[in-house]
Amino acid sequence: MRHFKFVDRTFNLNVKTCARILDFFLERLDERLFLHFELIPDHLPEPLKTRLVRFPPGSLQFEIGVQSFNPAVQTLISRKQDNRKTVDNLAWLRRNTHAYLHADLIAGLPGEELASFAAGFDRLAALDPHEIQVGVLKRLRGAPLDRHTALFDCRYNPHPPYNLLCSTTLDFATMRRLERFARYWDLIGNSGRFPQTRPLLLGDQPFDRFMRLSDWLFATTGQTHRFALERLFDLLYRGLVEILSVAEPAARAALATDYQASGAKGGPAFLRPAQLAASDGGSVMFGTTAPTRQARHLRSER
Repeated sequence: MRHFKFVDRTFNLNVKTCARILDFFLERLDERLFLHFELIPDHLPEPLKTRLVRFPPGSLQFEIGVQSFNPAVQTLISRKQDNRKTVDNLAWLRRNTHAYLHADLIAGLPGEELASFAAGFDRLAALDPHEIQVGVLKRLRGAPLDRHTALFDCRYNPHPPYNLLCSTTLDFATMRRLERFARYWDLIGNSGRFPQTRPLLLGDQPFDRFMRLSDWLFATTGQTHRFALERLFDLLYRGLVEILSVAEPAARAALATDYQASGAKGGPAFLRPAQLAASDGGSVMFGTTAPTRQARHLRSER
């Protein structure tokens, strides 16, 4: 066995146990090893840091539950999180380790308005984790969070996945926009296919710009799934130029580079009749058994 997923959400809370587990794998490193851990974001003591820097690219993935940067919301949901330490730790991990960082935010938490969620997304995007998972609040019956249902008039889907439909702080239409944002973000921002294009999409106002793109994509296509790769590139070209006012040469150059790196055959319409040289699309890094999306992100950082 070479793939291990630890599902304890407080994995790094007990430093001695965490260090022993990391030491176990450091003694057995090989090119097929892939480890997944879930971390508390504001707890990264030195004994863990000295071990984490020793893992090579493609071998280590962290799922990091941020959920919200709003102190009032954190207090309301009884979440103790030092935001300054969270930011410092994420920045340290990104700068000093080869770990693949998958951080999450939750849309629809009690008391969090759209502006607050947007500010949290911008703050997290500035730290540049490989993936930002934008989740929509779901109701788990009997969970402590359920005590806020009446106070914030939270209305949930009565069928799985029991997602939030609206509340006093986020109306029905806004929640649908956030759901589409989350889907498009996963398709584009998290996919690893657009390392050159993503900075142009986000600029210095990541949430606002990507929400504008999201609204336009849905108005234009009426869908959030089943985009052929060439069509997605064509849509992003139009969105960059027409909606986000990116200069056409810059948009074309970034998308062309990303398309070449994808290894796809042919070419999107905006690049024709230019001939694209297809790359082999392979992964040449330690940990060749890393999942495909992680491999794309790590390949772009070589």
